[in-house]
Formats: sequence, C-alpha cells, structure tokens
Amino acid sequence: MNNTRQTKTLIGTMFAAAAGTAAYAAFASHSLHPYLNLSVLALAAATSRMKVKLPGINGTMSVNLPFLLTAVVNLSAAEAIVVACVSTTVQCWPKKNAKFNPQQLTFNLSMMAFASCLASLVYHAQWLQAMPWSTSTLTLVLATATLFLGQTAPVATIVAVSEGKSATSIWWNLVQLSFPYYVISAGVTSMVQAVSTHMGWELALAVFPVMYGIHKSYQLYFVRLAEALRPEPMVRAASAGA
Repeated sequence: MNNTRQTKTLIGTMFAAAAGTAAYAAFASHSLHPYLNLSVLALAAATSRMKVKLPGINGTMSVNLPFLLTAVVNLSAAEAIVVACVSTTVQCWPKKNAKFNPQQLTFNLSMMAFASCLASLVYHAQWLQAMPWSTSTLTLVLATATLFLGQTAPVATIVAVSEGKSATSIWWNLVQLSFPYYVISAGVTSMVQAVSTHMGWELALAVFPVMYGIHKSYQLYFVRLAEALRPEPMVRAASAGA
C-alpha cells in the first residue's frame, strides 16, 4: 500500500470501525464455547494458508471462509472476531525473506474483525429471528452477504485509493472472482450445521478435506484465468522462452 494521506485515513477509519464493533461484541457476548472455538480456530488458521492469487487484482483469497462462517453461526460475536483475526494474521504473515507490511496487516485485521462482527450480529439478531418468514437458511444467507460486503467493499476501496483506480470496477471484479466461492462456502456451512445437529460438531468439522479440494480447483482455475488475461505478445514471448 502506498503511504498516502488517503490510504492512512482509510486504514484509520477501518481500525476505528473494527474497534467499535469489537467493543460492542465483547459487551454483548455472554456465552463462550471453548472447545468448539479452539477447533474452529485451528481449522480456520490452517486453511488460511491455502490461498490463491486473484488474477488482475493485487490480492489473494483464502479457503478458510466456511470456518469463518461456522464461527459466525455457532460462536459468540467476540469469539468470531478472535477466529477471524487469528486466521487473518496467519494468512497475511509474510513468508521467509518477504517484507512485513504493518499497514496491510492492520487494515486486513480491522476489515475482518468488522465484517465478522457484523455478520455475527446479523445472524443472531433477535428481531430478525422473530420474523414469521425467518429461517436458519435465510439468516445464514444474510450473514454470508454481510460478510461478503464487509470484506469486498473495503478491499476494493483501499486498492482504488492506493493504486488510483475505480473502486466500482475493482469491486465488480472481486464479485466475479469471489462470489461463487461465498455461495459454495454458505452451502458447506449449511451442511456442517445439518451434520452437527445429528452427529455432533466434531464430525462436522471433517469438512477440511473438502476445502482442500476446493482450494486446488480454484488454484488451477485462477492460473488458467491469469494466463488468459495476459496480453497476447507477452504470452508469445513466454512461450518462445519456454
């Protein structure tokens, strides 16, 4: 990220929003689930390193989303924030010899804490559950949509500010690349909920191999998409040098 005044202002705003929602979550969360929390936390952190580079955008996508949604659905808002922040730290931690970027980590942590807290508050909202048309599936869809907007909108904005591009076009690219994965993740989370109701949440967390397979599929798809987006002269040059 460029050290511009707009970028720093946006990071500060995101941090303030995350701090406010985290404080409210800590105040509103009364029940804790230590064993489930640790299990989801471990799986979210492990799958956060399974990430793929988004073609055409300076960013990556991790396959830990179903576990973030599982935390949103089954844990308190405060616990969901902890799961999101720990897995985000693991995801963003630089590889060996790579440069550490504190601004990027601060923004990503703030964005994930804010989005996860909002999604949890939406899913557990009593006024929403009291509606006659409300179902667990509908609340999961709304929570997923909240998490989707809470993640993609800030990312599109920060990329647009730091790189001088259109936020709308960047967000639309993010939608095209990541929306199908959010739909899949919501379906996986719904499956986890159904299995855990009858067989216990321990068996439901065996969804890890499914996410590994999805990661490999997305990795192959994005590699091919990145090749298709490359200018033709570059592709020819690369082929000639192979």
